[in-house]
Amino acid sequence: MGSWSRSRAPGFSGLAAMAAAVATVAVLAGCAGGGAASTSVSPSRLQMQYEQAVRSVLPSVVQITTATSTGSGVVYDRHGHIVTNEHVVGTAKSVKIQEAVGNKSLTGTVVGTSPPDDLAVIRVNSDAGSLKPAKFADSNTAQIGEIVLAMGNPLGLTDSVTQGIISATGRIVGAGEPTGARALISPAIQTSAAINPGNSGGALVTLGSEVIGIPTLAARLPGEAGAAPGIGFAIPSNTVRNIANQIIKYGKVVSTGRGTLGITAQTAASESGEPAGVAVLGVTAGGTAASAGLRKGDIIVGINRRSVASLEQLEATLSGLQPGTSVTIRYTRGSAAVHAGSAKLGSLPSG
Repeated sequence: MGSWSRSRAPGFSGLAAMAAAVATVAVLAGCAGGGAASTSVSPSRLQMQYEQAVRSVLPSVVQITTATSTGSGVVYDRHGHIVTNEHVVGTAKSVKIQEAVGNKSLTGTVVGTSPPDDLAVIRVNSDAGSLKPAKFADSNTAQIGEIVLAMGNPLGLTDSVTQGIISATGRIVGAGEPTGARALISPAIQTSAAINPGNSGGALVTLGSEVIGIPTLAARLPGEAGAAPGIGFAIPSNTVRNIANQIIKYGKVVSTGRGTLGITAQTAASESGEPAGVAVLGVTAGGTAASAGLRKGDIIVGINRRSVASLEQLEATLSGLQPGTSVTIRYTRGSAAVHAGSAKLGSLPSG
């Protein structure tokens, strides 16, 4: 597998040409974020949908700058809250914000972050009335083949727009190798819309002018520094709303909705250097693994009926399980004999 990495538009002329190229054939309806069930969309109608989506949503996409990074954000509500990626704000407590319309500069305070979800919320310190909140879609309605636009500030090119489709839903990406990211995004929306450095925290938008995801990762070619074209990932809008609402209300995430074994671990390697399970480096007292009888030095080889050969596979397996779910952990201890212990999953902390 490869690894995964983590702008003011010059006008609509390039976008119009792009839309016209896409629209040389009739496009089935239903691409516009839960659109109508008509049989086709004319080239001129499709171009109008592109332009309308850009006019409606781009003013809600801002540029965010800290002492160490530059990224994007999406205006969340009329109280001056902006959602972005946690990796965009990092450890910063305050940020600089540049509006898409008029290039007005503002300052903001980081309200809270959720590293496991790679999400953060910023609150503008003043002049929040000039910000236009975006409309967020129900990401459960995302359809493979649906046309989407990625809006953000790639490579410092403010208010930029790229186009593509939703290539897949329900992807599990992140959490170290093969992504290089701290967060585990599950489920993620995969898109062919170009995602470049600086797009992080921006908006993945339907032709219905709704934000269906927050772009956060782009695929990289195996063993190379360059990005793999047409493979990017976004955090679904339903996840964004869930996490953002908690941060706004409590200043932190009180429930990630993710299960955890309560261990520190790393991938174990066989004599040939191949992944051979998950080595337990530490066990949290009273946690799931401890209750199941595991201890430091054990090698986890499976969860329930699913084999686990690496830390990434373990995290992917746990990402689909809720806290409180009973699991059976299969492990070895100093020999090839496989032991099993059962316990209920704990809740993954937000930070």
